[in-house]
Amino acid sequence: MAPDKLVYMANQIATFFKSKPHEEGVAGVAGHISDFWEPRMRKQLFTLIADGYDGIDPLVLEAAPMIRKVKEPA
Repeated sequence: MAPDKLVYMANQIATFFKSKPHEEGVAGVAGHISDFWEPRMRKQLFTLIADGYDGIDPLVLEAAPMIRKVKEPA
């Protein structure tokens, strides 16, 4: 998926959860991405964050450590 599209989607989720109390919003972003994004999307998001991709909402960055990691095949 195009990086801009993936970041746009993550930021939309963050925008929704900004209406919640902060900790609930962080957990909500992490939970939504963990539950509804396929592993390839989560892996790409982690790569974009690690590479310092510009434009990722701070709520997504704060939620990132709580997002389910992608298991690599053994």
